[in-house]
Amino acid sequence: MRMLPSRLPIIQAPMVGSLSPLVIAVSEAGGLGSLACAALGAEHLKEQMQAIRAATSAPFNVNFFCHTPPEADDEAEARWVARLAPYYEEAGLSLSAAQRAAGRAPFDAAMCEVLEEMRPAVVSFHFGLPEESLLSRVRATGATILSSATTVEEARWLEARGVDAVIAQGAEAGGHRGMFLTDDIGAQPGLFALLPQVVDAVKVPVVAAGAIADGRGIAAAFALGATAVQLGTAYLLTPQAGRSELHRAAIRAGRDDMTRLTNLYTGRPARGQMTRFMREHGPMNPEAPAFPRATGAIDPVRAIFEKAGKDDLSLLWSGEAAALAREEDAGVLTRRLWDDACDLARGLSGAFPGQPG
Repeated sequence: MRMLPSRLPIIQAPMVGSLSPLVIAVSEAGGLGSLACAALGAEHLKEQMQAIRAATSAPFNVNFFCHTPPEADDEAEARWVARLAPYYEEAGLSLSAAQRAAGRAPFDAAMCEVLEEMRPAVVSFHFGLPEESLLSRVRATGATILSSATTVEEARWLEARGVDAVIAQGAEAGGHRGMFLTDDIGAQPGLFALLPQVVDAVKVPVVAAGAIADGRGIAAAFALGATAVQLGTAYLLTPQAGRSELHRAAIRAGRDDMTRLTNLYTGRPARGQMTRFMREHGPMNPEAPAFPRATGAIDPVRAIFEKAGKDDLSLLWSGEAAALAREEDAGVLTRRLWDDACDLARGLSGAFPGQPG
């Protein structure tokens, strides 16, 4: 079943910090490049989309968060800043430098107006879906609409509200959990348990996401019923990904046991490489302010540490398959991933023990 407008059924996962160069490279190679928009204002979003359109006629995806911003909680945020005091002292910063602003914004009317003007081929959401009035406007643009599910229940909820495809996000995936009907991270299945159950539960196409980083993972996802795959960590070492050298070094050194789910950096569970901050205060900590208000107090001291070459408080988002990431051009990587998956699929006849012939 063909669902994506791209030539290849490979979606580059939207990742904050990776902008138009990665989207362009992947889309030009035949995959579906994705622009993460939660940290962009409407004007910046339009600029990025214009840059993509100027460089390629290929379709691409824009991705938005759908969280409900929490009310400010001065007491909770004061406790959080106090917890960070030793890092501020170490960095030579006053606690007055701590920010209270939220670092991620949900999809809103201003963003929707940009979509109505620019009309991207694909629009995807994380943390559920926007309110129906906005979703109807997105649907009216003709865009293919995707959203992430971390459980079968979430997949059914999305299908009932008219998505064109569900992204089944396994527990192995890097970055934020797409969960929206539960906050129990222990209930999220791994991809190979989740994927076939979602495929059986819904009639819309299913995209597999979660530590898929080479042809073997792609072929396995299709064997379990996926119509497409979404890869993020696999692209982090490409020159177009825009990652800091600290983040790149962490990915190069990554092993299967080096990531954790943590709420320390944003207030919502996300998977990343272990850091000093996670070891000393988490990785999950009930004192972290609600998403996304945990971020502001960390940003100033993190910037000082990173300038000194230290990743102690850095957001090193990564899935569990970081060791499979390769340092090559994003377009070359996209084509190689698909070629490898196709070669493997062709070679599977005769690959099973006991099979005749």
